[in-house]
Amino acid sequence: MFTALGWPGFAELSLAGLIFLCCAAFLAGAVDAIVGGGGLIQLPAMLLLVPGGELIYSLGTNKLAAVAGTAAAARTYAKRTPVPWRSALPMAAVAFLGALGGAMFAASLPQTVLTGVVLVALVAVGIYTWRKPDLGSVAAPRFGSARQTQVMVAGGAVIGFYDGIAGPGTGSFLVFLLVGLVGFAFVGASATAKVVNVATNLGALLFFIAAGKILWGLALVMAVSNATGSVLGAALASNRGSVFVRKVFLAVVVALVASLGWKLASGI
Repeated sequence: MFTALGWPGFAELSLAGLIFLCCAAFLAGAVDAIVGGGGLIQLPAMLLLVPGGELIYSLGTNKLAAVAGTAAAARTYAKRTPVPWRSALPMAAVAFLGALGGAMFAASLPQTVLTGVVLVALVAVGIYTWRKPDLGSVAAPRFGSARQTQVMVAGGAVIGFYDGIAGPGTGSFLVFLLVGLVGFAFVGASATAKVVNVATNLGALLFFIAAGKILWGLALVMAVSNATGSVLGAALASNRGSVFVRKVFLAVVVALVASLGWKLASGI
């Protein structure tokens, strides 16, 4: 059971390893659909179990699985929760370009500096959300229609670029932008964030496909698992409401802070 499968596109992964990665992808999809942060589960699992090869193959394979999950979550949300398409689509388009650019320039950016900046941002996000218990419980728009679109597009460009650099917590940053700055309720923010996250994942994925850095067999199997988990997570978030999503958001932010703090302290 622990011998390599020997299938093309699976990086000599064992059957036990494949099952574990599918379970990780399912859980990542569910968490990511609710409030983002699924990459905290899926990518480390891949880095731990995929034998040999370069880091970039794990990043590329992870992105393909994530695209399937975010697309499935976006579709599920769209059936259950109103999505402001007039502002969400421009935000997604700019985020797509930002992610493509981020993936192209990933190698030239100092990862330790980026990790430190993101860690500080996540701590600030967590404290701000925790200190405002009513934040995101109901929609409270802060801008007119045109201004809201401008703010969302600008935020999408920055977060999209970050996602292209394979940064963790992209979905969580999108949710906080929409809740904390724009004034969405948490459920509506999660729905809109998934639409934008599809675009950021696609933007980065185009780079990895062109570079030939995807383990296609593993990616497709994990994509099915991630998408299945995403449908479950989106349905759960829609049914349980913004209070539930807020609690999951805070838990994911704490986990991200702990993960990035350990990474920075270890010099990884």
